[in-house]
Amino acid sequence: QVQLEESGGGLVRPGGSLRLACTASGNIISVYAMGWYRQVPGKERELVAALDVHEQLRYADDVKGRFAISRGQGNTVILQMNNLKPEDTAVYVCNAIGVRTSWRDDEYDYWGQGTQVTVSS
Repeated sequence: QVQLEESGGGLVRPGGSLRLACTASGNIISVYAMGWYRQVPGKERELVAALDVHEQLRYADDVKGRFAISRGQGNTVILQMNNLKPEDTAVYVCNAIGVRTSWRDDEYDYWGQGTQVTVSS
């Protein structure tokens, strides 16, 4: 019932920038937090950045000062990625946690399909 639509991935040179967007759609009453993970084959999925309803921010150590997560209109989060490095290459996956679609039921987590970010010269 809930879908996450991601956009903004692509191929950039080192030092370049990308802007990712994720929008949660469906019969959503509330969302506790939204953010981005990244996945590299053979490595564990890593939290990149997240923003919750209290406007508290979380960032991976290696993206602090380069990435910024912010809230867009509705259930949308933006990840501005600056000074990209080859090590940032990964599939970036949007995540929404604590999503409520009914006042009678529990909250659930949802994942997007992922968008490829490649940083290469």
